[in-house]
Amino acid sequence: MASTVSFTVDSPQGLRTVEVSYERTGAGAPLVLLHGIGHHRQAWDPVLRILAAERDVIAVDLPGFGASPALPHGLAHDRRTMVPVLGSFFEALGVVRPHVAGNSLGGLLALELGREGLARSVTALSPAGFWTPSERRYAFGVLRAMRGAALAMPMPLIERLSRSSPGRAALTSTIYARPGRRSPAAVVSETVALREATGFRQTLEAGSGVTFADDVPGVPVSIAWGSKDRLLPRRQGVRAGRAIPRARLVRLPGCGHVPMNDDPAAVARVVLDTSR
Repeated sequence: MASTVSFTVDSPQGLRTVEVSYERTGAGAPLVLLHGIGHHRQAWDPVLRILAAERDVIAVDLPGFGASPALPHGLAHDRRTMVPVLGSFFEALGVVRPHVAGNSLGGLLALELGREGLARSVTALSPAGFWTPSERRYAFGVLRAMRGAALAMPMPLIERLSRSSPGRAALTSTIYARPGRRSPAAVVSETVALREATGFRQTLEAGSGVTFADDVPGVPVSIAWGSKDRLLPRRQGVRAGRAIPRARLVRLPGCGHVPMNDDPAAVARVVLDTSR
């Protein structure tokens, strides 16, 4: 069951109230899961049960995505804002330096949290920020096209496409290497999440100049990349390894950009090994 927490954060115009939706399950050391742009916390559903057997798992709808409203006026949807917002979210839940795993945008935020000393360990799955300018333009163009298609398609068409493997591939093959494994209900839900993401435009605009070039000292870091990532090619993982030389680099054979659905066991193993 989803829960909601509200807390205040500083802004140039004074205190602002932020509301975040999340799901919490399991027992053990706390582990926070962060999704990518246009997605929602259910991206982690394929690995949730495995992780919850050993961790107190907190799957988050980032502000402006899923069931979480956009940040209030005065707070930008950029990494400089999101890192302290997530830090305040941890405090609101009574969680101190949790393990953090993130995918894409969530991977970038996980690395930022590790660098700021707010995470005990970091697992980054195809994290954003290690692109060249041309690679970033390509990825952003694909994301805008996906968003445009989601907005343009009527719900009956989305539901009809979700009921067949070719239809699910048409809707989600950009992010999954094995889209046929995704359930019809999950495909409909994430397509709706993409079209209704109130923070999509602001987050994408804020990412136009983002690169991650600094080390993440003092915490275990694993960076995993799917061999069939069509959005952020796996060569970006080589750059990530140069920027964070002590990071463990992991190849996820046969996985796409959102690998949790393509190979849940492999992804869960990487997250659990990093957070031991």
